[in-house]
Amino acid sequence: MDLDELMIAEFNGRIVRKDLTKQLKEGANVPVYVLEYLLGMYCSSAEDEQINEGMKTVKKILTENYVRPDEAEKAKSLIREKGTYKVIDKVTVKLNQKKDIYEANLSNLGINDAVVPSGIVKQNEKLLTGGIWCIITLSYFYEEGQKISPFSVSNLKPIQMPSMNMDEIFDARRKFTLDQWMDLLLRSIGMEPANLKHRAKWHLIARMIPFVENNYNVCELGPRGTGKSHVYKECSPNSLLVSGGQTTVANLFYNMTSRQIGLVGMWDVVAFDEVAGMRFKDKDGVQIMKDYMASGSFSRGRDSIEAKASMVFVGNIDHSVETLVKTSHLLAPFPDEMIDCAFFDRFHGYIPGWEIPKMRPEFFTDRFGLITDYLAEYMREMRKTTFSDSIDKFFKLGNNLNQRDVIGVRRTTSGLLKLLVPHGDYTKEDVRTCLTYALEVRRRVKEQLKKIGGMEFFDVNFSYIDNETFEEFFVNVPEQGGSNLIPKGISKSGVVHFVSSGATGKLGVYRLESQMTAGNGKHSTSGFGADTSAKEQARVGFEYFKGNLNRIAATSRFSDHEFHLHFVDLQSSGNSHSSSLSSLVSCCSILLNKPVQEQMVVLGSMTLGGVVNPVQDLASSMQVALEAGATKILLPMASATDIPTVPAETFTKFQVSFYSDPVDAVYKALGVQ
Repeated sequence: MDLDELMIAEFNGRIVRKDLTKQLKEGANVPVYVLEYLLGMYCSSAEDEQINEGMKTVKKILTENYVRPDEAEKAKSLIREKGTYKVIDKVTVKLNQKKDIYEANLSNLGINDAVVPSGIVKQNEKLLTGGIWCIITLSYFYEEGQKISPFSVSNLKPIQMPSMNMDEIFDARRKFTLDQWMDLLLRSIGMEPANLKHRAKWHLIARMIPFVENNYNVCELGPRGTGKSHVYKECSPNSLLVSGGQTTVANLFYNMTSRQIGLVGMWDVVAFDEVAGMRFKDKDGVQIMKDYMASGSFSRGRDSIEAKASMVFVGNIDHSVETLVKTSHLLAPFPDEMIDCAFFDRFHGYIPGWEIPKMRPEFFTDRFGLITDYLAEYMREMRKTTFSDSIDKFFKLGNNLNQRDVIGVRRTTSGLLKLLVPHGDYTKEDVRTCLTYALEVRRRVKEQLKKIGGMEFFDVNFSYIDNETFEEFFVNVPEQGGSNLIPKGISKSGVVHFVSSGATGKLGVYRLESQMTAGNGKHSTSGFGADTSAKEQARVGFEYFKGNLNRIAATSRFSDHEFHLHFVDLQSSGNSHSSSLSSLVSCCSILLNKPVQEQMVVLGSMTLGGVVNPVQDLASSMQVALEAGATKILLPMASATDIPTVPAETFTKFQVSFYSDPVDAVYKALGVQ
């Protein structure tokens, strides 16, 4: 059976053709769930005649009742002349303490003091935080001397489904295959799965996890135009998109003055758009957010307050992912005050926005999908259950996952299963697929933590073990791949890779390239800029080369040649002040026309007198070398005592050569015994 036919059979009255939404959306600036609420009432049919009639009705309602901001005065006049009038608008309510009344702000109508009965406010608390779209009946009454607004709300109906039968969803789900159900969900949020790659589909589904999973923290960074904020703004009345990123502790968490809980207590999802501009006006804002993201509760005054809202962070990446992976980390767009391992460690997943295509017309569907509001209610109901124990039935998580990793993976897996297998009849392969994705998005967070926080987060080799076969499966993140900073194959003579701390204070991978021409023994450098200290290190290597050449190659004469050393900072770590030994190896390599061993990294530095300095932070240096693609390490004997600090998983990936002095280092680097 065709997917459309299956949807009509199972969800009759709960579906709508998404091209109708698009037609209306172009003419009315209201959220999708508002339009589909109306379409669901009048156009939930496959018959063209009924749809056409329904569209006329919906257009009439929008024409007569939806107030465009530029027609606000006309609408106010209608309310005055008729006495009562029905409008569709976004309503926010605040308490006027001086008058002891609730006053409504109608965003399009431009009324900010319409009187609201307290009974309506009690039934719809979201009116007090962020506001909701409603069908409102406004009344107008004025008499001379009155101190309140002549406008009042006599009736208010939130735009949302009146009731939700979850058994209906569960029974219907059993008629669909997993792929069909995934396509149904994607069409329900307006996307056309037929034109999307398989991984892009999974990422779009992952965007919906915060709607079904309590206290789920996720970020998505990627290029502009990939629809990162669309689902949080348009597809559910239960989520709030905080645009611009500016907020306060009182607004987000708890207002100590009014003793009211903030957005996290009123919404299922709080999404922050444009994280680069995210700012807390309070100094303790980030700290309270960290507390909340870790435990789902926070302290204000003497109270510990719990809330269920999921936190979503979306933003743009301005550089190519390949560049960021090599030179920085994939959380770089966050503001400086948030570049904090403890904050990022609370993310349960990182959706790779760069794998989602930029939105073009063919990616939006014209086919049937669930009414957005029906979908939103289904997702909201699923927050009451958990599938986090589903993993244990079939698999065990690997030993590289710490407690926070386990929590993140369990929540992501649970969220995906709630979306894809809501009735709970999941198979081993269903769990495996969701678990693999969960491990990937959590590992992406961990990979960035490793770059920011160093070896504290070295254990990134995430895996799971099959309970039946005891086979262990490792999960990678595609963008890390096999980094090619240090390419496979033999390099040219004179090319040396080394790892050291840069001027920025972080470890980086560097390359030295030597050139040799006929001359009289002169030496020059480039690539260091005006950094005399860095140039001095290169000079130390050359002077040692000059004074000890007879120990390395008795028949060679450096005075017949001119040497030029070029320095390349491969990871934007700033100039290295530890290039002396690598400079020596580079000069010897070009003079002897013998390349350095394949994929080798040189560690350590030396003094002009030939004293070898041990490696600072050996464990992190080897980890950086490993990520850059190195398979061989040249290590000073002076650092042998630090080997126990290196995780076994890292150390065993290398073929290690030890050197006792600079000349020994040259022999080992060039593979000369």
